[in-house]
Amino acid sequence: MGEIFNSQEYQSFRSSVCHKKIIVDDDNRKEWSLYDAGPKSIKCPLVCFPPASGQADIYFRQILALTAVGFRVISVEYPVYWTMKEFCEGFKKLLDHLQLDKVHIFGASLGGFLAQKFAEYTSHAPRVASLVLCNSFYDTSIFQQTSSAPTFWMMPALFLKKMVMGNFDKGMVDPEIADSIDFLVKKLDCLSQQELASRLTLNCMNCYVEPHKLQGIPITLMDVFDECALSSAVKDEMMKCYPDAVRASLKSGGNFPYLSRSGEVNVFLQTIHWIILFVR
Repeated sequence: MGEIFNSQEYQSFRSSVCHKKIIVDDDNRKEWSLYDAGPKSIKCPLVCFPPASGQADIYFRQILALTAVGFRVISVEYPVYWTMKEFCEGFKKLLDHLQLDKVHIFGASLGGFLAQKFAEYTSHAPRVASLVLCNSFYDTSIFQQTSSAPTFWMMPALFLKKMVMGNFDKGMVDPEIADSIDFLVKKLDCLSQQELASRLTLNCMNCYVEPHKLQGIPITLMDVFDECALSSAVKDEMMKCYPDAVRASLKSGGNFPYLSRSGEVNVFLQTIHWIILFVR
């Protein structure tokens, strides 16, 4: 199953942190899956959004490290939502269910895009205290799939998985990056056709963020200098969108630095002052 799956660290996480499933929509098939660890007295926790290929447990290294120093971390896994409004309404209902007025969000790739759209959606009554966007984007047109996105719902799971895996590193990478890829491939296999199709639809539908609606929200852009799915041009565009953002750049880490370079990522999350200042 791979080095990460078999590690004592991952097995310890799975045995010690409760895996919860919560329904907040009228449709009881729409089930949020999450891990909520750390002091429940913290009412403005860090919420982690996974990429299209990930499940809630991909952030287990953040959960273990950050809760050990007193943070509350909630890693979520999205239900099957087909529109951005549906997703944003669903997440708002989840926050209401958890009795959380505001949250800090760490989102990777699609997770980062969804985090921006939720901050935009709730800009009139802010629910986002800060954003950390890891290897993320602000405009889905970069994937050049906007015309075919409406058909993903009926495409075979194997085809959809190949679409996602086409963005994974194929060349020579160090063992930690190779292990992170292997772990995400296994996570990808755990997703149903509908789960994967809905995520890719949100990832590729004709949609973009309006950065001016996020003014006043502290933003950190986390990226890597080595190969990942996003081009240098996309990273530069993100910097142009958020000129006041903090830049957290890692020398290497590939597509999934929160796994392959978890120590560095966790240090960033601890030292960025607006992440540390949780409302207690």
